[in-house]
Amino acid sequence: MTTFDDRERAQEAKFAYDAELNFKAEARRNRLLGEWAAGLLGKKGDDARSYALTIVSSDFDEPGDEDVFRKLAHDLADFAEEAAIRAKMVELRAVARQQIVDEI
Repeated sequence: MTTFDDRERAQEAKFAYDAELNFKAEARRNRLLGEWAAGLLGKKGDDARSYALTIVSSDFDEPGDEDVFRKLAHDLADFAEEAAIRAKMVELRAVARQQIVDEI
C-alpha cells in the first residue's frame, strides 16, 4: 500500500463523513424549523410534533432548501415574512450542525 492509497482512502472516508453529517444536520434543521413554525401557528404537543414531521418530509420533494421554504412560506403567510423564514433556516442550520457534532 502506498501513501497515495492511504490519502485516497482518507479523502473518501472524510467525504462520506461530511455527507452523513450534512444529511443529519439538514434533517435536524428541518425538524427544528417545524417546531419553530408550529409555535408560531399555536400548535402544541402531538400536533406540533406532527407538523414538524411534515416539514421534514417536505424536504424530500426536490433537492435543496426551496421545497422546505415554500412549505413554510405558505403555512406561515400570516405569521412571518419570507426574509424571517430564510434567516431562521440559516440560524437553525448552524444550531442543528452543532448539535450533531456535539453528539459525536
